[in-house]
Amino acid sequence: MLKTLVALLFLSLSMQAQDTTRVAAPPADSLSADQLLAGLTDSLPAQPLLPSKMLFTQRVFWGPKGLLRVMDVAPLTPEGREKELKVRRTMLVAHQVMGFVTLAGFVVQGILGAKLYTAQGEQYTRLYNAHEISAAFINVAYGTTALLSLTAPPKLVADRRGLSGIKLHKYLAVVHLAGMVATNVLAGMIRQHPDLKPYHRAVAYTTFGAFAASIIAIKF
Repeated sequence: MLKTLVALLFLSLSMQAQDTTRVAAPPADSLSADQLLAGLTDSLPAQPLLPSKMLFTQRVFWGPKGLLRVMDVAPLTPEGREKELKVRRTMLVAHQVMGFVTLAGFVVQGILGAKLYTAQGEQYTRLYNAHEISAAFINVAYGTTALLSLTAPPKLVADRRGLSGIKLHKYLAVVHLAGMVATNVLAGMIRQHPDLKPYHRAVAYTTFGAFAASIIAIKF
């Protein structure tokens, strides 16, 4: 009988020893790496869909309460913004192409204008008509170029601080836009005030210089 009790006790101790070799179950509050990463991602602030700063023309169309949002043409969603960025890229490529077309028009206009100052008689009439057609073409091309940029969907983030090629391009755009307005105003006054011709020429050359510089700046 004693031997039987000793054997049972030994068997019980042996089974307990085997149980201690088992891998302990993870605590209930432990998480996997994927779960931890998911939790970290959820705790981060959401990426804003629109930049904090936009052009007035962009805000009118693409702002949180812009026309395209109100009309439900372009809902403000992550998927919608992804499509808008593709539209933005296409519009800015077209903006660059039209910029070179406008620049070529400026060159032609400059050549015609220089000849017009010394032309007389029938040659003057011919050059004047060509100059007027060229001016109309430039105005349309310039307006199209500007609208492609001003009405393009906004980028995801605002521009970085400090001077950059993009910011220089924008500053020069203000200069050549003012020059375009002044050039057209002076052109309409020259017939009644011929003494304004030198000012018209100076403003036109300044506008051309600012426009050419803005195209160069965008490449840097």
